[in-house]
Amino acid sequence: MGPQSSRSAQRPRHVVSLALVLLLSWVSGAAPRIRQPPSSTTTSTQPAAQEEDRDVGFDSPRATMRGFLYAARAGDWESAAAHLDLRGRNPDEGPRLARQLKTVLDRELWVDLDALSDAPEGEQNDGEIATRDLVGTIAMSDGRHVKILVERVAAPDGTRQWRIARVTLQQLPALWAAFGNGVLSEWLPRPFFAIRFLDTQLWQWIAVALALLASAVLAWLLTAPVLRLLRAIARRTETQVDDVFVQLIAGPVRLGVGGLLALTGIYAVRLPLPVQSVLIGAAKALLTVALTWLVLRLIDALSRVMTARWFAMRQLAAIAVLPLARRALKAFVVLIALLAVVQNLGFNATGIIAGLGVGGLAVALAAQKSLENLFGGLSLIADQPVRVGDMCRFGSQQGTVEDIGLRSTRVRTLDRTVVTIPNADFATMQLENLAARDRMRLTTTIALRCQTTPDQLRGVLVALKRLLESHPKIPPDSARVRFTHLGTSSLDVEILAFVNTGDVDEFLAVQEELLLRIMDIITASGTGFAFPA
Repeated sequence: MGPQSSRSAQRPRHVVSLALVLLLSWVSGAAPRIRQPPSSTTTSTQPAAQEEDRDVGFDSPRATMRGFLYAARAGDWESAAAHLDLRGRNPDEGPRLARQLKTVLDRELWVDLDALSDAPEGEQNDGEIATRDLVGTIAMSDGRHVKILVERVAAPDGTRQWRIARVTLQQLPALWAAFGNGVLSEWLPRPFFAIRFLDTQLWQWIAVALALLASAVLAWLLTAPVLRLLRAIARRTETQVDDVFVQLIAGPVRLGVGGLLALTGIYAVRLPLPVQSVLIGAAKALLTVALTWLVLRLIDALSRVMTARWFAMRQLAAIAVLPLARRALKAFVVLIALLAVVQNLGFNATGIIAGLGVGGLAVALAAQKSLENLFGGLSLIADQPVRVGDMCRFGSQQGTVEDIGLRSTRVRTLDRTVVTIPNADFATMQLENLAARDRMRLTTTIALRCQTTPDQLRGVLVALKRLLESHPKIPPDSARVRFTHLGTSSLDVEILAFVNTGDVDEFLAVQEELLLRIMDIITASGTGFAFPA
């Protein structure tokens, strides 16, 4: 099969590729515009982008580089080639050289036009000869540094004009070999390189999208066996700390690995420096989010472990402080992460911090009530009139404290409803901590019939006194039984005792037992309870 048949076989592939490019361009709203070739081969000193800035041309280094960049961004490679020093070269090579130079500059050198001289004689103190100005330097992988120079040369009309120097164009093959499209230029059709958005070629956008997709898939595939192994190891240990740890770090680890892979892919695509800077900043921000997520998960894991440990050690005061401390630490970590993300996205975090300091007074005045609630929560944690889990009486209500937050305290009432009280109000209430009781008082009055004889009454008093003193939950010195009132329809006996417990359920059980035994004593004495006359 000859060369003609080989070209015929390749033609369908190029047709399909071109159709794919046109479809992608139409979907993205960036369909390529058909550009008519110029009718004359004369070089133009008025590029299409001149409408944006009139300071283009050949009068100064800044005007020359601005004219070259504007024409290249507009895709007018013939006008861009007019800014090259093509003496001794075929003028037809100009558009190709301009395209290659623009690609290399996009990927390796940020051209700061404001730093270039706008004087006709150029910059005289840049270390170059009087007729040359330095635009920038590109570092090669072999350690060499290639200078991008503009040079003032004689024009055919006898004037002196600034153009990109011949010595720079002589280094262009080496720069293109190091930073150009490489083998992709041989495999991909021209539209993949001709279509640009934000000075970025179409194939680079496709490569970035594929790199992000591959990063997500590879992050899942790489972390899945590692996390599975860690879970298996954690299940074999006696402690529960590692189980909680492995369970919480799965998401942040996957996100972090995906961010690292995406960062590597962005570097490999060799995007133009502005676009690469933005994407790398976004990737670093993603890594910051992953690290912050991991730290927040570690705080949660540590909180669970410390809660279980302190509960086993009955350190209830420490458990009450833990929720507020966890939230404050999380808020601090998130604030630091936000500053890091802002810094990675190119903003000045120092200026933001200074602005926060200047506006701190205004914020404090606007958030006066919030700050009052915050300090009220801190006073509740510091003084500990009540703790999380305590039964308390506040105002006319009674309930169990469920949470002491940064702004409010939540209390579950006896009706199983939840009352939310601002910390500033709750801290100023008269709080009665029912859970802090070391003893609970048992008091009751027994009304005996008026027909009860003195001997029967003495026997009842002795039996009741012996009952209270012999009970293991009642201290002997706290029990009291007295005949207190001789009424018109009853003989009243008052019983007072303290039960050694702070648990309401246990107290009610002891009280029930004592009341039943009191009924037995009254029945055995031969008397009975009085009824209202």
